[in-house]
Amino acid sequence: MLQFGVPAMTKDSLTVCGKTYRLIKLLGHGKGGYSYLAECGDRLVVLKQIHHEPCDYYTFGNKIEAERNDYERLRKAGIRIPCMIAIDIETERIVKEYIDGITIFGIVREGLSSEPYLEQVRLMAEQAKECGFNIDYFPTNFVVRDGLLWYIDYECNQYMDEWNFENWGIKYWSRTPEFLEYAENHSESLTGEKE
Repeated sequence: MLQFGVPAMTKDSLTVCGKTYRLIKLLGHGKGGYSYLAECGDRLVVLKQIHHEPCDYYTFGNKIEAERNDYERLRKAGIRIPCMIAIDIETERIVKEYIDGITIFGIVREGLSSEPYLEQVRLMAEQAKECGFNIDYFPTNFVVRDGLLWYIDYECNQYMDEWNFENWGIKYWSRTPEFLEYAENHSESLTGEKE
């Protein structure tokens, strides 16, 4: 049995919309859920289990409905995101395409430059702003695969200058004091791997 240190998640597999997915490893624990690398048949996917743990700095409504709505907003805006394969409202689980690569967080943590990807994230920021929202620009939410940047989270929030890429996100896309402080305080939960 897999033991991820997550009290609610100690199973080897989870079911989404009647299909069973074998859990391989925990990829990340965010403010909205736990994301696992999983497989069904010979296909690797990401299985996200929504959680209802308290969050000091963010207020949620219906998380699973927000995921579905935000996915559609991102698609309509033309932002490169993994395909949603399944959503199970009752169990609050989502299955999405697995984007194999390294996160921007992992790139920066390794002392490499995120510069080659800034043009792509700025284009995503422009697309989001044109549609009236911000995405979560934190570098764990972006994976590089074959030179292309993917936004692997589905979170969107109403646009505010304070939370756009240039005013907030960019602070974490290089080895800034903000990045180093976050990395030091969260080293046990950060692998630099993809969601």
